[in-house]
Amino acid sequence: VPLTRYSTVAGIPLPDLVEMGWTTQDKLDAIVQRTRDGGAEIVGLLKTGSAFYAPAASAIEMAEAYLKDQKRLLPCAAWVDGALGLDGMYVGVPTVIGAGGIERVVDIKLMKDEQEMFDKSVEAVKGLVAACKGIDPALG
Repeated sequence: VPLTRYSTVAGIPLPDLVEMGWTTQDKLDAIVQRTRDGGAEIVGLLKTGSAFYAPAASAIEMAEAYLKDQKRLLPCAAWVDGALGLDGMYVGVPTVIGAGGIERVVDIKLMKDEQEMFDKSVEAVKGLVAACKGIDPALG
């Protein structure tokens, strides 16, 4: 779930850039939508063998944070038990990664619309987990 108020350009939060007149809300909304659809766009452009670029880049960032104990704040599918109102599931959340692996899940406050988008994402993950358990009951 893209959170524009936590995203910056040269340290300036994206919503502030809209207020300053440097961009428009429509342009920002288009960027958010393209971010959501980006994986499918890349696969469509590159056809075969393209689905590994972004995950590989993310894996390298995570490995470097772990190996160099960088304590980097990175989005990651992590076990969440208590943070963000979730109990006992893997889901994409902001994490701090260092020599201890995922050292903590960052429990950020979400606005109502952000929470709704996050909840929708969580429900999609739950649906995938249920589908996998339906294929192989030993998974559950």
